[in-house]
Amino acid sequence: MWTVGMDVSLLLNVEGVKKTILHGGTGELPSFITGSRVTFHFRTMKCDDERTVIDDSKQVGQPMSIIIGNMFKLEVWETLLTSMRLGEVAEFWCDTIHTGVYPMLSRSLRQVAEGKDPTSWHVHTCGLANMFAYHTLGYEDLDELQKEPQPLVFLIELLQVEAPNEYQRETWNLNNEERMQAVPLLHGEGNRLYKLGRYDQAATKYQEAIVCLRNLQTKPWEVEWLKLEKMINTLILNYCQCLLKKEEYYEVLEHTSDILRHHPGIVKAYYMRARAHAEVWNAEEAKADLEKVLELEPSMRKAVLRELRLLESRLADKQEEERQRCRSMLG
Repeated sequence: MWTVGMDVSLLLNVEGVKKTILHGGTGELPSFITGSRVTFHFRTMKCDDERTVIDDSKQVGQPMSIIIGNMFKLEVWETLLTSMRLGEVAEFWCDTIHTGVYPMLSRSLRQVAEGKDPTSWHVHTCGLANMFAYHTLGYEDLDELQKEPQPLVFLIELLQVEAPNEYQRETWNLNNEERMQAVPLLHGEGNRLYKLGRYDQAATKYQEAIVCLRNLQTKPWEVEWLKLEKMINTLILNYCQCLLKKEEYYEVLEHTSDILRHHPGIVKAYYMRARAHAEVWNAEEAKADLEKVLELEPSMRKAVLRELRLLESRLADKQEEERQRCRSMLG
């Protein structure tokens, strides 16, 4: 059972997020340093009149844990959790800009709870589903949510925050020098696995390298920090390349948009985001990003024109399928 105490509405300093404290926590705000493991219970609900429950970790009987700074699929959860005290129960309304990848995350969590391998799933892209470049997740409610992203409410109870040295984690056996030495090895191994088509394993290597670098960043926006940030962005874009291959387009949109918010001149981020937009039928956004690529890097004109032709062709095919479908419905 979820307990409800005081009701205090707060606006976090984050676009598209509203927080309401239901039960106050104890002590000071925990230290959420990079690499900390955060354990919590959560319930995900729709914003309809019935507040339809999508997932509830208490019903499953097992809390959730994430590692701060480890590129968790639903990045906004890190923001929500780091605003909480131990024992606090809070409700967070999150707009669609933060919830696009939730159906994929939910599917993975459900598969794990059912004792299944969350990476072995069938992608169905025929008929009407293909018209929307839409892939079944194996759960009807998640399919609908992926087809029509919407704001969600997350009810969260913070249970535990562990510093990196308080739990068993292989990465933390490395000192700073060893981490720096590990990065090019992990990067190279990720590239090798990517060329072999082993995209899941390649993505894991890129993630490990990113975590190493993030733990070397100490003074934001100073010269050394910026050098590491440039390396991190390269790795994140490699990670996104894996996600494109895995057809996880909404997560690509999350990561590339985050990069561009802080570093608006990175051409590859615009190009990759354009491809992801195109795959989820955000035609105008895709065109805008491709125009930005051309503005920043005129030498990419050939690649940009190719993507624009491909987009126009897919849009024409979609319109034709829609016309055919309407004709068949009218008999």
